[in-house]
Amino acid sequence: MALGEKGAGGREGRHNARMARDELLILAPHPSGQLPADVLIEMLGEDAFDTQKREAFVRHVFFQGDPYTDLIYAVPGARFLQAPWSRFAADLNRDRTDTEDNGVVKVMDFARTPLYPPGHRLTPEAKERRLRRIWDPFDAQVRAELPGTRLMIVGHSMAESGPALGPDQGAPRPALTLMLGTEREPTFPREGWDALRSACERAFAPVLTGRHQRVAVGDPWTTDTLSLHHSAHSGVPAFGLEINVGLYYAEWSVLRDEALRELNACFAEFADRALELVRGLPAPVPQR
Repeated sequence: MALGEKGAGGREGRHNARMARDELLILAPHPSGQLPADVLIEMLGEDAFDTQKREAFVRHVFFQGDPYTDLIYAVPGARFLQAPWSRFAADLNRDRTDTEDNGVVKVMDFARTPLYPPGHRLTPEAKERRLRRIWDPFDAQVRAELPGTRLMIVGHSMAESGPALGPDQGAPRPALTLMLGTEREPTFPREGWDALRSACERAFAPVLTGRHQRVAVGDPWTTDTLSLHHSAHSGVPAFGLEINVGLYYAEWSVLRDEALRELNACFAEFADRALELVRGLPAPVPQR
């Protein structure tokens, strides 16, 4: 019986997938808007002690991340790791050695607004201390969870259109984007791409409406850094999933709680289908 086919066999397959969710590892690297106090003071200076300015900045940082993705991607029974700190303290979905403005330690937000006061400079020593404190422990947690894992999914959200720092500035974005790697360096077995996309379309069909209906592969990004890094050294199939924020709130506007519930239910269904699918595919061979 085909993946997701209705009937006794299909229901039994999905039930078994739910029972085996312990083989699924889900990462939420960007839901937090929290900043360590010393980092917050570096960014705001004396304004860190002004409640109104501090709370406005923290709200801004939260919505510049992947807001509410912890709630969307948390699936009962699965292994789940979420970042405790904002991506603007250290971005866990960047290579540790990425020194670009939008790299692992960012100096500006996605609207290209500086995060630090004029003249402030983060020394290499300060960056290294921050990475040891934030990036390294999360990396170690992921590595500790990979033994016994059959599939890793990295959950993100994306703006409705490309921001100033994006590869697609101003362009409307799909409802959902699967980041499966490239033809030469897939993080999820290439022969399963079409089936995975179809499973995604079916699982999320209840929420794909209006201008948010397209499920894309590799648009605007082909590869999720966490998936690439950990699938390469472990051999565990992995991929990133981007959910357009327009599916659950208008940017900088009102969150729709019911939409979060619906997206969480759709993702749980998709995760079960993806886990079921990966059992029938060869895993990539670890490269390093």
